[in-house]
This record gives sequence, C-alpha cells and structure tokens, in this order.
Amino acid sequence: MLTILALASVILLGIVPQQSEAIVIYTGWERHALVGSDIRLSCSFFSWRWTSDDVTFSWSYRPDGARDAISIFHYTGGAPYVDNKGPFRDRLEFVGNPGRRDGSILLKNLDYGDNGTFTCDAKNPPDIVGRASSVRLLVFEKVPIQAGVITGSIIGAVLGLLLLIVVIYYLMRFLVARRVFNLSVSKHGKKGKGKEGSQQRQGPTLSIGDPSKLKAAASEKKKQESRKDKK
Repeated sequence: MLTILALASVILLGIVPQQSEAIVIYTGWERHALVGSDIRLSCSFFSWRWTSDDVTFSWSYRPDGARDAISIFHYTGGAPYVDNKGPFRDRLEFVGNPGRRDGSILLKNLDYGDNGTFTCDAKNPPDIVGRASSVRLLVFEKVPIQAGVITGSIIGAVLGLLLLIVVIYYLMRFLVARRVFNLSVSKHGKKGKGKEGSQQRQGPTLSIGDPSKLKAAASEKKKQESRKDKK
C-alpha cells in the first residue's frame, strides 16, 4: 500500500507544474519628466526561490512611433553592461541592488527624443519563466497635472463645500433656537412686571369683616363720643 501511494505522489508531482518555475516582474505604468532632468526607472521581481547569484536584468527601449525595440542595458554575472551603441550609452546608470531583487536604472539629461516604452526582464534561476514588464516615459517642458490630481482636487473641494454647508446649517439652527429662547424669556419677564404694576395701581383692598365686630366698633365709637359731650 505504501509503495502505491509513493508511486502516485511521484506521478502527481511530475504532472502538476511547480510554482517555483514562475517569476513576476514589476515596473511602473507611466512616468513623466522634464527636459534636462534625470529619472529613475524601477524594476523588481517576485520569485519563489531565494535570490540567485546568477540573477540577471535586461532593459530594452522602443521609441514612440518605432516598431522594434533596441537593447540598452544588461546585468549578468554580477556586473552591469550598458549598450555602447544605443541612445543612452552615455546617459544610463545602474542604480539597482540585485541582492534585493532591484534592477532599476537611472536615465540622465532627458530630451524629447527619449519618449518611448522601456521594458525590463529578469531571471532568477531556476525561476526563468515570466513576463517582462514595461513602463512608458513621457518627457515634457513642463510636467502636466495628471487627471488623478484634478479629480482628487474636485472631490476634495466638493467634500469641503458639503462640510461647510452642514456647519452653516447647524450654526443657523443654534442661532434661531437662541433667538426664540431669548424672546420667550423677555415675554415672560414683561408679563410678570405687568401683573406687579396692576396690583400696585389697585392699592390695598378693604376687607369686609364680621358684622358683629362692626356693630361693636360702632357702639364703642358712640360711647366715646357721648363721653366727650359730657365733659
């Protein structure tokens, strides 16, 4: 039984392709630069294997309007090689770090004629199967504002305007509520003062007492008056 399982495992391993045979290469999508400036074109890769001592990088360039690409740079055997016949033979510098899977190059003193597509390919033996990655370079006299920046600015302005409207709305509600509260307080104050004034204008009221007490008081007054007459 164990022999059958071992044979089946060997057959499956021979049929299923191993992930370590693939390599994934990354570059930017598009780069903008000014005439006369320098620019770094990045190239890196992902591999299931450890970085090999035999790692290689190669760059090619296809000018805008051209059909064929030309080789401009190689890194192999631990040393960089710049093509001595290409348009960048005096303006290209290797600034990568192969030990960190970085095959970046630096292009110097750019001109309008440098517009085009740059393609990077990398190998990390035994990982040699992979698709090269390309980046487009556009050289301008002035770097244009990208559409993403404009869109982000518009979105930011709209959000800022909405926030301002919300703040103004709640501020107006607060001011209106405060105004209503002050008016209600002033009305209650005026009513209280009006009642006090009316009571003061009416003066003290005469209370009607007990009739028996009134009669006693009247008789007492007559007695006092009769005593005065006798005297």
